[in-house]
Amino acid sequence: MNKILLVLKKEIREIFRDKKSLSMMLVIPIIMPLLLIGLCYLFEIEQKENPEKEYNIGFNYQLDEIEKEIITNLNINSKNKNIKELYEKGDINAYIEKENNNYYINYDENNPESLKTMAKATSYLEQYKLYLQNNYLIDKNINPDEVINIIKISYNTLNKKNDNFYINYITSYAFLFIIMAITISATYPATDTTAGEKERGTLETLLTYPIKSKDIIIGKFLSVSLSSMVTGILSFILTTLAFIYISNNISLFKDLSIIPNIKQATITLLIIISYSLLISGLCISIASLSKSFKEAQSKLTPLTFISVFPGMITFLADIKTNFLISITPFINYIQIYNDINKNNYNYLYIISMFISTILLITIVLYIIIKQYKSEKVLFN
Repeated sequence: MNKILLVLKKEIREIFRDKKSLSMMLVIPIIMPLLLIGLCYLFEIEQKENPEKEYNIGFNYQLDEIEKEIITNLNINSKNKNIKELYEKGDINAYIEKENNNYYINYDENNPESLKTMAKATSYLEQYKLYLQNNYLIDKNINPDEVINIIKISYNTLNKKNDNFYINYITSYAFLFIIMAITISATYPATDTTAGEKERGTLETLLTYPIKSKDIIIGKFLSVSLSSMVTGILSFILTTLAFIYISNNISLFKDLSIIPNIKQATITLLIIISYSLLISGLCISIASLSKSFKEAQSKLTPLTFISVFPGMITFLADIKTNFLISITPFINYIQIYNDINKNNYNYLYIISMFISTILLITIVLYIIIKQYKSEKVLFN
């Protein structure tokens, strides 16, 4: 145990001496909350429509007084001449053509502004149609409410408050950022402590000491794990502070329970620690087989994408957690996090995730120890 602690102290000392390792460990968590806050502001801007915004719409026919009143209330500017040319130039984002009682709204479905203008043109036609229907029924001595409003439609949302799309989106991507930060934080010290030592020639010196390869590997593994854990925990704390700021300052999220409770925070921290241990072991295992620092970095780069990609799939595909997913590396951490974020606590899946992680870490450490007993691996 004393020998493991000696190796751990040596590796931690080198991590704190190395500016790159420190920046990976501390700077990335600071950037993440800023990205989240910026993303939430973008959501709010996208959702809020400026009530004073004017929409330029072309008409191939003359509007009557009622239609002019409707488009004025809807902040629509009408264009009646050369509407197709105006559309091609971008002066209008949609135009309406009328043939008898048929109205055609022309727009570009790949242009967001054109889509919004199309929606505004639809509102105008719906209001005008309602006006014509009312007048027609009144002329026939029929109460319009008895016909047009013959049924009443109300809306009840069945989503729970913490199953809101915006909550799921922001919290899921926040956790993906944390996973990415942990992975990046683990790759550099893992590369430096294995391939870097080979390249510098300090590994041979270390092997001359009366320390077993097992003790060396466990010490290195704990140092890299500690670095990635610090990144993960710091990222989570700063992300939580960002959620507090978002819920207090961005109106779109004010009524949503975006801040994790104690139970959610505790399990999330345990997930972060588990993932940190696993990714650190994988990084050391891959970097140990490399002949140089540059080669190790090249081999570890895909690991960043592999760690995040499954989580993006589970979020976009809305996959439900089962036992197989709970023991599948990378997917299980993000899927369990998404579940607890929705107050869905399946302790069997949570325990399965931890047990599978422990087994994988044991296998990875065993492989690394075997590697360090091979002169071919150690000395290229």
